Amino acid sequence: MDTLKIRDARDVEDAVRAAIAGEQPLEIIGHGSKRLIGQPMATNALLDLSALNAVTSYEPNELIITVQAGAPLADVKSLIDSKNQQFAFEPVDTAPLLGTPSLGTIGGMIGAGLAGPRRIKAGGARDHLLGAHGVSGFGESFKAGGRVVKNVTGYDLCKLLAGSWGTLAVMTEVTLKVMPRPESERTLVLRGLDDAAANRAMTAALGSPFDVSGAAHLPNSASRAEVSELGDLGSTREAVTLLRLEGIAASAAHRAAALGKLLAPFGAAQTIEDAASAVIWGSIRDVLPFAAGGAVGAWPVWRIVCPPAAGGALGEQLARDAGGEVIYDWGGGLIWAALPPKPDAQAALVRRHANAVGGHAMLLRASDEVRRNVDVFHPQRAGVAALSERVRQSFDPRSVLNRGRMIRGSAA
Repeated sequence: MDTLKIRDARDVEDAVRAAIAGEQPLEIIGHGSKRLIGQPMATNALLDLSALNAVTSYEPNELIITVQAGAPLADVKSLIDSKNQQFAFEPVDTAPLLGTPSLGTIGGMIGAGLAGPRRIKAGGARDHLLGAHGVSGFGESFKAGGRVVKNVTGYDLCKLLAGSWGTLAVMTEVTLKVMPRPESERTLVLRGLDDAAANRAMTAALGSPFDVSGAAHLPNSASRAEVSELGDLGSTREAVTLLRLEGIAASAAHRAAALGKLLAPFGAAQTIEDAASAVIWGSIRDVLPFAAGGAVGAWPVWRIVCPPAAGGALGEQLARDAGGEVIYDWGGGLIWAALPPKPDAQAALVRRHANAVGGHAMLLRASDEVRRNVDVFHPQRAGVAALSERVRQSFDPRSVLNRGRMIRGSAA
């Protein structure tokens, strides 16, 4: 396979124009950490953006950073952490789930658009993307958005790039909003709740005035891996419901105590503080109980988004019908499901349950063979699919960028 290593946006333009002329689609990568996600693509050329790795501008006082798309995410996070700042949407590191090196880039973070537990409070990746430079499928450079929070230059066109998996444009540079890192955090732990009761507890907490920034539930499990980072929570055979509060130390402690009283009908709450709490939420964010090296590492993993109030019943029924394991995040609005291997990864069953509550399901981890035969991304309704195709056509009419990654059968 040919690998095209580029140095700047002009090189990207030349590569895309050559692909158009030769009718040869391009697979876009940074360090390739997410290549195992999506439909397998038929291409003989890689467009390698790893050389676009510079931080163009960082203004901590303005809470803004501009960085090239190939910059390693870990390096950028380390930089903003040195200024006591963070990406508030908690980008997910898919490497543990996929069993790949943790080499994600800023472009991959935006292209995937996968947000962690704080999404319920801070929003997703697209909500923190202020502007972007890129090259369209016409081989033309463009700029959308700007470098200030209230800028709407380009009608927020850059938001379309979040979650597009590289099918609309080749991002070369992005401007992101960063936020101060909380001084302190507290996690309340409720034990022994079933999925429905946990769903009610999380709903009560999120509806309270205590500014909850994370709400997750791990049901009791006989097969899920013991994760060292979750050691403070005890055995996997006991269900735990987790609720996070963040802020200055006095506020976090006061709100945790008040929330504990509110949730007393669900049981006595244990409190875990600061560093130990952060480790637990990092494990939830990256779905470490389903890691590739764990007990269910060979099982397909689904990412199901649904109305939070329906999450408990959906997850419980799916685990029972499929014989799998589930983890709840976003107060029940996000379900991670690891299911026993079958040729279709039990796609029909998963999507029937998701459709019943108005949700959607993405097959995040599966073998190449399964992904060739199953729709990785949830099939869209006809009207939405037509609109999505019009958007894609306006960016990349020849389908030279990551052709076939999001729609099965479109790789030809």
